[in-house]
Amino acid sequence: MSPELYLLDTSALLTLIEDEAGAERVERILNQEEVLLPWLVLLEAHYITRQERGQAEADRRYALIKQLPATILWEMEEPTLLTAARLKAVHHLSLADAIIAAFAIQKNAILLHKDPEFEALTDQMSLEALPYKET
Repeated sequence: MSPELYLLDTSALLTLIEDEAGAERVERILNQEEVLLPWLVLLEAHYITRQERGQAEADRRYALIKQLPATILWEMEEPTLLTAARLKAVHHLSLADAIIAAFAIQKNAILLHKDPEFEALTDQMSLEALPYKET
């Protein structure tokens, strides 16, 4: 059986880094499946960590993320851009979520996330939700 293609949202990546509920699922996917990380996930993980824990920790995490067994998507093609624009306009997603979801749609990947905002897209793409944080 060939591995499935997953795309990690920033929330999934931070779940692993911060050892939250669902971290073992993220780790299993990284070790057993083909994984994509859009450039925006690296950007968000870096700035969120910098705000919460400082520059040194943000840089350390960034270096660790780049060592994960995942393909980083450094470029965004026009079809992905147009898909993101449609998602942003129709579903009122944040810009980051619209871009991340567009990458998943264009790559036909399962979006691994911990963000209820993506549930509006269940009819357009494959999603796997990690346990949501309690509010």
